[in-house]
Amino acid sequence: MHFDPALTEARLVRRYKRFLADVRTDDGRAFTAHCPNTGSMLGCMTPGTRVWLSHSSNPKRKYAYTWQLVEADGTMVGINTGLANRLVEEAIASGVISELSRWPSLRREVRYGARRSRIDLLLEAGDRRCYVEVKNVTAAVDGGVAIFPDAVSARGTRHLEELMAMRREGHEAALVFCVQRGDVRRVRPADHIDPAYGERLREAADAGVRVLAYRADVDSAGVRLAKPLNVDLSP
Repeated sequence: MHFDPALTEARLVRRYKRFLADVRTDDGRAFTAHCPNTGSMLGCMTPGTRVWLSHSSNPKRKYAYTWQLVEADGTMVGINTGLANRLVEEAIASGVISELSRWPSLRREVRYGARRSRIDLLLEAGDRRCYVEVKNVTAAVDGGVAIFPDAVSARGTRHLEELMAMRREGHEAALVFCVQRGDVRRVRPADHIDPAYGERLREAADAGVRVLAYRADVDSAGVRLAKPLNVDLSP
């Protein structure tokens, strides 16, 4: 995925109200941008860090700029959770995610299950189905380890339960961690933040839900998934 037009570089002043971020460019312009990430953004919202923003020419938008990237721990990180599904879809179509590339049909945001949730991606081949849930990962700890979630996520735990329900019905199911940073070597559940999620993730893997992780190459020109990562489910 390429950024067109080119991104605007600035410095973060503060992120607040979940959806807003005040920034300042090097030439002194200050403005408020939309923050497309509802999580805690652990390690990705330090005031003074470099950020990159896209610009929309739509006159109906209240905030013309959208925060896309941040420099965290010396590396560029993609914070826009809304891009994760698109990145995974592109990686499936191009064969980067080889584990999911054999399915001839892909649909987005399809309702499923007893709770009528929406699955991020539904892969189909005749009567066969694979339900794919995508999680955007931005947080990392020492040692090149990406972690998820960065805050307690009851919603994420529910998604795992729904994937397990699809497995019980005889369908395939997969969870894909879309890691929008290039400085990590593996992914593991953040048990110190949300132990319930880690427990359910291990249960899902034991129940046959495929747990995958792919790392992105991130720069101001674009973001693309490029490399598989190990998923560490050890306690």
